[in-house]
Amino acid sequence: MKKITLTAGVLLAASYNASSMADSKNGEYVSDWWHQSANVVGSYHTRFGPQLNNDVYLEYEAFAKKDWFDFYGYVDVPKFFGVGNTPDRGIWDKGSPMFVEIEPRFSIDKLTATDLSFGLFKEWYFANNYIYDLGHNVDGRQNTWYMGLGSDVNTGLPMSLSLNIYAKYQRENYQAANENSWDGYRFKVKYLVPLTPLWGGNLSYIGFTNFDFGSDLGKDNAASKQVRTRNSIASSHILALNYDHWHYSFVARYFRNGGQWQDGADIGTPQGPIKSTGWAYYIVAGYNF
Repeated sequence: MKKITLTAGVLLAASYNASSMADSKNGEYVSDWWHQSANVVGSYHTRFGPQLNNDVYLEYEAFAKKDWFDFYGYVDVPKFFGVGNTPDRGIWDKGSPMFVEIEPRFSIDKLTATDLSFGLFKEWYFANNYIYDLGHNVDGRQNTWYMGLGSDVNTGLPMSLSLNIYAKYQRENYQAANENSWDGYRFKVKYLVPLTPLWGGNLSYIGFTNFDFGSDLGKDNAASKQVRTRNSIASSHILALNYDHWHYSFVARYFRNGGQWQDGADIGTPQGPIKSTGWAYYIVAGYNF
């Protein structure tokens, strides 16, 4: 099964809100509401598949918040620079030529002209998280749609916090047993804490965690039961330094049974037993335009 190349870029959207990019009077951008950047991402020991993966790739990233529309998304070109470890494949060597993730949310409050806030919950959304891996062939293709309810939370602190709960429809999944079915749920937590001005920019801490649970993948058949799991966690922790146009980030991401692969299971790969639990790291440099 193909190793998923997943960027750290999904974690950076909130950081731009704390940066000087959106408020700068000196910066010049293509749009005043559609914020975008081109990034170079280096990843080390990502654990979304059965083998540890290292890659250096190109990314387009965008985010927007306008009226009832809240959006974050990115497009990755895996192994664009020809750099990666042995299991890593990308656009030039019969791997995936493109990996896409988008997170559109639509404000229920604004679309219905109704104030649905109560307690700490200040706004509600129809929330989506769509993932598509083009793959080189059907063995390397993913097509996943999470859909559900989201909310922005008023913490009373100088930080932003959003919570989203989704049901998952799994269409393609590298030919795993749960294709073309409703299969499990995801709870997503995203938050941002502005830290301090630093070196002429703004330093922020961003947290982002996906809790995937309730999948039938780990019990669908005797073969998958030994190596797949019903639950998985990917929890990322980012230090982001933002300027008007340039931004730099260091990401530490913790996986537990990443990609619903059972840590320690032996499937006969050259790397030995699956190492789907542990830490991965990313370094990101990008230009906002």
